[in-house]
Amino acid sequence: MNIEVEKVVLDKASQNAHYISNDIQKQILHIFATKVRKSICTELGNNKFCILVDESGKEQMTITLRFVDCDGFIRERFFDIVSVADTNALNLQNEICKVLCNNDILVGNMRGQEYDSATNMRNSWNGLQALFLQDCPHGYYVHYFAHRLQLALNDATKDVKVVWRFF
Repeated sequence: MNIEVEKVVLDKASQNAHYISNDIQKQILHIFATKVRKSICTELGNNKFCILVDESGKEQMTITLRFVDCDGFIRERFFDIVSVADTNALNLQNEICKVLCNNDILVGNMRGQEYDSATNMRNSWNGLQALFLQDCPHGYYVHYFAHRLQLALNDATKDVKVVWRFF
């Protein structure tokens, strides 16, 4: 931090201010999360993207975006964690669309979907992937296994510089 700014802030700051209450901490985290999401949206722009979605038994769902940035590098960004009352495919789709639309991300730009093996996600007739394929015919489904393979390849190639440069 700039020393001059630090002096002004410390001189003007209330000496008895404590920002440790749950409400204040949640507000601060919400502000940071909003700024991070805006930064990711700027980085994404109008590019095509892939969603990686995982839901837990605690009715929470994580949304991660994978895309190619303006420099041609593949980026993977954790985007949001959402509480869901029901984990059926239609509800999950609505929640994902709400998150994307609230951040001005076009669902039609989706070019891939990755989920685990939960039936409500991968079922080709009425699962989440089938619902998104109706709206995004190019948003193909890939099982998380491909993601696990990518992580294994990345770890394996870190020690071999020639291979690492290739990937």
